[in-house]
Amino acid sequence: MNFKGIYYSLTFRLALAIGLTAALTYQALEKEWGWFLFLGIGWLAALRGISLLFKRNAQKVAFMFDAIDNSDYAFKYATRGRSSNDKLVSESLNRITQILFQAKAEAIQKEKYYELIMNQVNTGIIVEDDKGNIFQTNNEALRLLGLTVFTHARQLGRIDENLERLISDVRPGEKHQISFINERGTVHLSVRVSEMTLQEKHVRIIAINDINSELDDKEIESWIRLTRVLTHEIMNSVTPITSLSDTLLSLHQNVDEEIRGGLEVISSTGKSLIAFVESYRKFTHIPTPQPSLFYVNKFAERLTRLARHHNNYPNITIRIDVEPEDLIVYADENLITQVVLNLLKNAMQAIGHEQENGLILFKAYCDPNEAVILEVTNNGPIIPPEEAEHIFVPFFTTKEGGSGIGLSISRQIMRLSGGSIALRSNPAQRQTTFVLTFP
Repeated sequence: MNFKGIYYSLTFRLALAIGLTAALTYQALEKEWGWFLFLGIGWLAALRGISLLFKRNAQKVAFMFDAIDNSDYAFKYATRGRSSNDKLVSESLNRITQILFQAKAEAIQKEKYYELIMNQVNTGIIVEDDKGNIFQTNNEALRLLGLTVFTHARQLGRIDENLERLISDVRPGEKHQISFINERGTVHLSVRVSEMTLQEKHVRIIAINDINSELDDKEIESWIRLTRVLTHEIMNSVTPITSLSDTLLSLHQNVDEEIRGGLEVISSTGKSLIAFVESYRKFTHIPTPQPSLFYVNKFAERLTRLARHHNNYPNITIRIDVEPEDLIVYADENLITQVVLNLLKNAMQAIGHEQENGLILFKAYCDPNEAVILEVTNNGPIIPPEEAEHIFVPFFTTKEGGSGIGLSISRQIMRLSGGSIALRSNPAQRQTTFVLTFP
């Protein structure tokens, strides 16, 4: 029998205190003050034992909560205590600790799960308190704002003062649009706000969307529909005329020379027009991309050799700068080849044969958001601003004999590939750069 365990048990001590209380009462009634004093000392000792037992258990609970506050879930109380009651208390506290640990682990797992979902959406999310402190952002918000770290709303003032003012003033339920310029060019954002209480604090949830892509998509779709209608109508009209003129020429070999010349002109012009229209059909019939991983360095070397072979510009040097050397991109290599070759050809034509020390730089790297960036830069004449805003519009060209669909097709390919193409000019350094972004 474990007499020590019985002695330290709460039940024994309570029973002892009750028994001593009854004995004290009896001795007081009998006026046996000697025994009363002796039993009183025992009664006080029993009460002190009970008090110490409760104090020790209270200290255990306090220590447990201190450890939990410091995220220390590794400790455990010994369950081989002095009594069954002490063992029960220790086991209960250990169980509470384990339950709280599991609850925290599940909360962390859910938080990571929700964070993963947030980082997959195409809407930028910012959670801000009333003092401008940023509780949480997702990757899309950082990308749209051009930030790597976002901790306070004051940082928006470095991007654009109007943006900081708008984010501060917009009210729940309102929708606003704003434009600003950063290293990616002109950015058009729509801003919406909702509010809630989070961890007993009032916060605003700010949703930002890039409407550049929406505008581009609608514009491209409009051009595609227009081009399909035009090419269909032109082909339906020109093909019979060309066929009829060829038939008349074959049936009437000895026709008047002037009439024959006219029919030949009609036939050749019709065939040229059909070939011209066929070139525009490429804009509306780009194949669905079949992406795969490929090394950018080898890709760049192959394309620069092709560009030099098809375009004779001995005054132009092409440099390649890929960092890191084993950089890879996930895209349709054949379609991206068309885009980059077109940019290299345009760069050579922009520099021309007369300019000395012509330079084209093909640069590739990863930005802070882990997007792969390909840049084609030339030191030829800068594109005037009034032309720069139209260069991606189908049929727009400043070249004599140009079709105006090269950059339009490039933009369409990048759109279908989930990326983007943008123009960036630096007149001070006489540089024109086309930027391809693969998120």
